Amino acid sequence: MTDTQLTPTQTSPKKFGSADRSFTNACGVDVMKDKEGVSTVEYPSMVRIDGTGVLTFDYDEISDALGSDFDGSSFEEIMSTHYGRMVHFDDKTMLFASPEAAAEYIDFDLEVVS
Repeated sequence: MTDTQLTPTQTSPKKFGSADRSFTNACGVDVMKDKEGVSTVEYPSMVRIDGTGVLTFDYDEISDALGSDFDGSSFEEIMSTHYGRMVHFDDKTMLFASPEAAAEYIDFDLEVVS
């Protein structure tokens, strides 16, 4: 799914470059634009790619699309910008919007805040 407009439930900055510190349940990186559940917004100097909750970068799937080997080393080499909690595995990288969702993978003990 590729959108040029975001719905109110998705990340929607009021003005390009402005900071919106509210939790959006989105994470993203400038690849993955053709995957289901991913939205695309083009700005003058960048393309913003958002996924809801989690984006999974399956190395075999990316290798097939590229026609050459792709692994964690390749991923780290080309990754320029991202937001969210990144978790690396041997066969994939997952990018989570919420640290709580990533906690089980990174051995992170979350404290309850009241």
